[in-house]
Formats: sequence, structure tokens, C-alpha cells
Amino acid sequence: MNYDVLLQSDHWLSLNYSKTFITAISMSISDPSAAQTPLLDDTVDGCLDYKGRPVRRSSSGCWRSASFIIVVEIAERFAYYGISSNLITYLTGPLGESTATAAAQVNAWNGAASLLPLLGAFIADSFLGRYRTIILASLVYVLGIGLLALSATLSSISSSGGQNADDIALSSSLQFQVILFFFSLYLVAFAQGGHKPCVQAFGADQFDTQDAEECKAKSSFFNWWYFVRNRKTSYSAIAAEEEARGILATESSKQFKFLNKALLAPDGSKEQGEVCSIREVEEAKAVIRLAPIWATSLTYAIVFAQSSTFFTKQGATMDRSTATGFEIPAASLQSFISLSIVLFIPIYDRIFVPLTRALTGEPAGITLLQRIGSGMVISTISLVIAAVVEMRRLKIAEEHGLIDKPIVVVPMSISWLVPQYALYGLADVFTMVGLQEFFYDQMPNELRSVGLALYLSIFGVGSFLSSFLISAIENLTSRDGRDSWFANNLNRAHLDYFYLLLAALSAVGLTLYVCCTKYYIYARWGRTF
Repeated sequence: MNYDVLLQSDHWLSLNYSKTFITAISMSISDPSAAQTPLLDDTVDGCLDYKGRPVRRSSSGCWRSASFIIVVEIAERFAYYGISSNLITYLTGPLGESTATAAAQVNAWNGAASLLPLLGAFIADSFLGRYRTIILASLVYVLGIGLLALSATLSSISSSGGQNADDIALSSSLQFQVILFFFSLYLVAFAQGGHKPCVQAFGADQFDTQDAEECKAKSSFFNWWYFVRNRKTSYSAIAAEEEARGILATESSKQFKFLNKALLAPDGSKEQGEVCSIREVEEAKAVIRLAPIWATSLTYAIVFAQSSTFFTKQGATMDRSTATGFEIPAASLQSFISLSIVLFIPIYDRIFVPLTRALTGEPAGITLLQRIGSGMVISTISLVIAAVVEMRRLKIAEEHGLIDKPIVVVPMSISWLVPQYALYGLADVFTMVGLQEFFYDQMPNELRSVGLALYLSIFGVGSFLSSFLISAIENLTSRDGRDSWFANNLNRAHLDYFYLLLAALSAVGLTLYVCCTKYYIYARWGRTF
């Protein structure tokens, strides 16, 4: 058994308060004055820290610990997005790659970073525990970023050699720089594989789902995970006895009855070692039940991959100057995604949820699946807007005779890109947060790191699909010497066609998703909406 620091969900969800309750009753009967004295022993039964010591409610857990974990996540996100936001610019700049190749490589790296959490979650849940996995992953993260900085330094040193430098030595230095760069880049992806699935599950583990107030706080944790505020929503708590037993809803138990054969030994014997337990069978059903939702969410992940690639390349061709003469970096527009998240989370939590709750009767206003689908609709709209903006950019470039002058700035303000970025952030509030909570909530207690890794794998596979799609379109549209949709000269490219194609794929994916949600039955491992 592995014990993480603070609280471990495996033990936290199986708390037993009966001993404390009986003790309190006995004390109040024998000594009435004792009823007025609060219990000094607030030890959480069945829960130990990483040193094997009993955990006390008064000094650990809840927002006290979750807030610190969120701060750690903020630091990691700054590092990750600092790399991913500028990666396509670095690949097409100092490393001299084409736009299509660079976009494909960015998507491949994002895909690896999102799929490796499956490995990290397995290691955490089976061997090291979440706390130790986070510590080790963080150390590797720091090493990877340090090596990335070193590779960038080598780039500036080699370029300063000028014409007097030996060509062979310069070529060898550049080759070493590229190898070091990609090694460091994927080292960061490997580190995120251990960090990402554990830190969020570890944060959610800090709340006692058998305590009504902490259960409400846990319901709000996934919202504020994106915002970093210690606010609570008024979601109702599920009965403690259902939480402790890990019972599935009756309807969900009736699905996939063919798996119930695993409860019987093949030879008719009744030895326990030969059969699966009821809980193991129900866990398998829960994972299978998630598969259609996972698959139909992939189109959203493909759309999500574009904000760090072609959106940035678009902005680099536009007028980025401000009234003060400062030039806005194209990659910095991704901050509007975060800004819209920060602005809308309080609106969602304090206005949208109460209003929709009054209309639907749902504790969270809308179900998790409805929340995910709403974000898919918004992301589709953002793609249509992106296509319209790109059409206007191409028209202005043509009107000013800039078709064959890719270096010249197109006289169109970069602020035209803000709506599509803002809508991306709004879609994240619905879909990203919804998927996180859905894959955490609908997995068995012991597999919740794996559940969050499955959620991340959606974006990993989506990034790889985006990379494949870009490569295929590049090959198809560049035949016979024509300019492809992703030509290095964006004034001759057609990103607008690509955005419209993605919008169409999103509409198809959304239709399939809606069909799948009609047949989904929520599991009752923890709480459900």
C-alpha cells in the first residue's frame, strides 16, 4: 500500500465515523458537561500521511492543502504554455522548418505530452503513489526546462560565429543543438506525464466526500482549478453511506451484462481466486461506458490544438503595434484564453449555475455531459469566426498588393483575433472542466488518476490526429506545384479552408456525441450530476 502525503483518496473515501460518534454519545451520557466540550481527537480513521502517521482534519486537507496544490499547478502551466505558445515560432524561425512541418511537430509534442499521463497514472496508482510521483516528475520537469534554455543558448552562440567559423564545426554544433532541443522538449513531455494526472486527483483527494461541507467544496474544486480561488458552490452532497460503499446506480449495473460471466469460474468451481469480484466487474463496465464519450470528444481536441499553431502564425503577419509603440508578441494572444476563463468562471459558478438550476432542477444547473457538449458548440462557432477573420486578412493583403510580400505586415489589427481566442477560453470552461470532472467522477476510487489520464489522452490523440490531418492536407493541396493550404507564405495559403473543414468535422463529432450521451448512465462511485 502506498501512502501519499496529506490525504489519499483510497483511504479518504472509506472513512468510518461510527467509532467517534459512539464515543461522543457515551461521554455525553456519563458526563453531560462533556457534550459541551469539542472532541480533541480529530484523527481521520484509515488515513495516514506519507510517513505513516495519522492524519488530523484540523491540520491537513481541504482548501488548506488544495490551495497549495493549485499554486503548484499554476507554476507548471506557466512553464508548459510558455513553451507550447512559442514553439511554432521557434521551429519556423531559428530551426528553419516549414509552417506545415512545424505545426505537425507541435501537435506531435502536445500529443505525447497528453498521452504519457496514462503511464504516469499507472505508476502512481500502482507503485509510487501520487505524492512521490509529483515530486519526481517536478524534478524531471526542472531538468527539461533547464536543458531547453541551454539549447537556446547554444543557438545564439553558434549564430555569433559568423563567416569566420568553420562550416563543419558549425554544422556539428547545429546538429547537437537540434538533438538537445528535441531531447529536452520530450523530457518536459515525459515529466508532465507524471505530473498532470496526479496533481489534479491529489488536489481533489484533499476533500472528505463524507463531510457535507467538504463534499460541496470538492464539487467546486474542478471549476476553481482553472481560476485559483477558494470559493464554494452550493452543490448538494450525496449520502455518505453510498460514498463509502462505492455503489453503482442500479441502472448502470444492468449494462454490459455479458461481463457478469467473469463472476463465475469457467469450471464451475467457487474458489475466489478463479473469479472476479462484483466490484472488479463493475469497474470494467465503468471504463467501457466511458469509451464512446472519449471517442466523440476527439474532434474537440483537434480544434483545441490549433490555438498554439496556426492562430499564432496568423497573428505574426498582422499589425501588432500599440499606441505606445510596443509590438505585441503573436503568442501572447493566447493569454486571452486564460483571461476569458478567469472572467467567466465566477459568472458560471455564481450566475449561470443558480439560474439553470432553477430551470432544470439539476444540482449543478446542467449535467456534466450537457456542459461538455455546450463547449463543443462554442468551439465550433470559434472556428467559423476564425475562418471569417482569415478571409478578411487575405482580402486586405490582396487589396494592398501584399500577396507575394509575406514579410510585410498586413494592415489589419491583431485584435481581430481576440474573439476566436476568447471563445476558445469560454469553450474550455464548459468542455475542459467538464471532461476533467466527468472522467474523475465516473471512475472507481482506486483508478481516478487513470481517469484523469484518460481525459488527457483525448487531447493527446487529438493532437496526433491534427498532425496527421495537417500532413495529409499538405500533401493533397501542394500537388502540381500549387501553394498548399499551409504555405510558408500565409498570404497564399488558405487557413480559412482548414478552419471551415474543422468546423464541419466538429459538427459531425458533436452529432455523434449527442447520440452517445442519450444512452449514457452515470455511475455512482462518488457523486453524480
